Amino acid sequence: MEIIKKHIDGGRGFDWGRASEDYAKYRDVYPPVVYERLVELGLCVKGQRVLDIGTGTGVFPRNMYKYGAEFVGADISENQIEYAKRLSEKAGMNITYIVSPAEELEFPDKHFDVVSACQCFIYFDKKIILPKIHRFLKDGGHFCKLSMIWLVEDSEIAATSEKIVLKHNPHWSDHSVKRYTEVLPEEAAGLFEVADFSCFNVPLTFTRESWHGRMLSCRGIGASGLSEKEREDFNKEHMQYLETLPESFEIEHYATVFTLRKI
Repeated sequence: MEIIKKHIDGGRGFDWGRASEDYAKYRDVYPPVVYERLVELGLCVKGQRVLDIGTGTGVFPRNMYKYGAEFVGADISENQIEYAKRLSEKAGMNITYIVSPAEELEFPDKHFDVVSACQCFIYFDKKIILPKIHRFLKDGGHFCKLSMIWLVEDSEIAATSEKIVLKHNPHWSDHSVKRYTEVLPEEAAGLFEVADFSCFNVPLTFTRESWHGRMLSCRGIGASGLSEKEREDFNKEHMQYLETLPESFEIEHYATVFTLRKI
């Protein structure tokens, strides 16, 4: 399903379903420290119900499954959910998946202990989704927002790859992102309070193939409306660049875990 947001990519449409194959293969890169931080906070563990909105291929619930919570994953893209189901079933995981925009989800009041959003909160209408999350959560329940970015200021490889993406898709707006501190969204006032903000500098190791796959699965290439020719041109130029690099290398990333408590 194509999504259009005025504040993203200059209002040009994108569809994560176009990137599902690469997304399933290359986007499961969150480090253990992120998931372990949630467990330290007593979140997404045995005895709890968790709703993961914008679940994509189920990266978050699949990685947290071993801690014992009961998960529901929801995503607007049918293709993303299809891959989430395949990967979960292959791993023997009992996770429920729903195809739906987050803003249109309906569950009983106070049904979940935790609602999570991993690498996707920018796509939601905060005026709709935050009151809805508040209603879905039990008293004292938590909303967890997770994010991880590569750092062009700390990685020449990431900076060069971004330049190549922008050459072929100058409308892509997710570039040149720097470290940041999360703050309570104004739409959350009166609904939530900040419970915790944790951040981590994480060097992740990639091969040429996995880094190329990571770039293919970004919104600027895989989910965009680029033509087949434009994608082929990106592939060729990016691979030519990667051939000048060692077979494996590190890319510095910045990961955040931001938790809000229902009030």
